[in-house]
Amino acid sequence: MPGEAYLDYPKKEIKKFLGEKPLTAVFIPYAAVTFSFDEYCEKVEERFAEIGHHIVGIHTFNDPVKAIEHAEAIVVGGGNTWQLVRMLHDKKLMNPIRERVYYGIPYIGWSAGSNVACPSLRTTNDMPIIDPKGFDCTGMIPFQINPHYLDANPEGHGGETREQRIQEFLEINPDCFVAGLREGTMFKIIDDSLELIGKRKCRIFKKGHEPKELSAGDDFSFLLGIKPC
Repeated sequence: MPGEAYLDYPKKEIKKFLGEKPLTAVFIPYAAVTFSFDEYCEKVEERFAEIGHHIVGIHTFNDPVKAIEHAEAIVVGGGNTWQLVRMLHDKKLMNPIRERVYYGIPYIGWSAGSNVACPSLRTTNDMPIIDPKGFDCTGMIPFQINPHYLDANPEGHGGETREQRIQEFLEINPDCFVAGLREGTMFKIIDDSLELIGKRKCRIFKKGHEPKELSAGDDFSFLLGIKPC
């Protein structure tokens, strides 16, 4: 959140999600572009250490696939989604991540890390700075997330609003649902339970329907029962 330390507002939820027993998660820093993977790991480790857990960067392993296969938890940070997806494809990590999470390993992702939990990267906000070698992501959830969702059109901006961009996506992909996650909110998914956490509402988009505003405590389970995008 603006004005707060990095990863400060979600750290308590991260601790509840990972549990009290200390663990070391494999952290994927591939979305970093303008700073090093080691710098990224230092930032994330500082916050995780505050809650009794730790991370180790996947780039420090000789075999990243084995690192995922033996991970206690998987954490994927934000940055540029196109760069992240390219490296996940290059290193053949999409399927191993999906399989480990399917069998119960905790997964935490923010921004680009939430995009790669979706079927596709196509609802990212990021500039396509690199060929991702395919838009497919892990598909751990069947709907799309648009992180950092904004309602307003910035003053002086003559381009499309975020909602208009999402409507363009839905025009081409009419069977998809898109969840606009505003700042200060997150999804928590355990088994067949999907919960919104945070004080702001989530905006749900589907072609042919008016966007729907849902709050924490509302039923989001329908998003888990849909056909994958």
